[in-house]
Amino acid sequence: MEFSVPTMSCGHCVAAIEQAIKAADPHATLACDLGTRRVSITSTLPAPALRAALKDAGYEAEPVGA
Repeated sequence: MEFSVPTMSCGHCVAAIEQAIKAADPHATLACDLGTRRVSITSTLPAPALRAALKDAGYEAEPVGA
């Protein structure tokens, strides 16, 4: 699933997002695109749980294509 994360703007943001998602699901894989400010996540967790993990890390996120 893909999320728009408008406040993701640097490498620190990417690292914080990766850490938050991996804490929620250690087996998740993700790719962050700073150019489009989108995060693609492959996880067994549902979208609301991933969105909550992003919010807990300080990033508002909206599912793309929802």
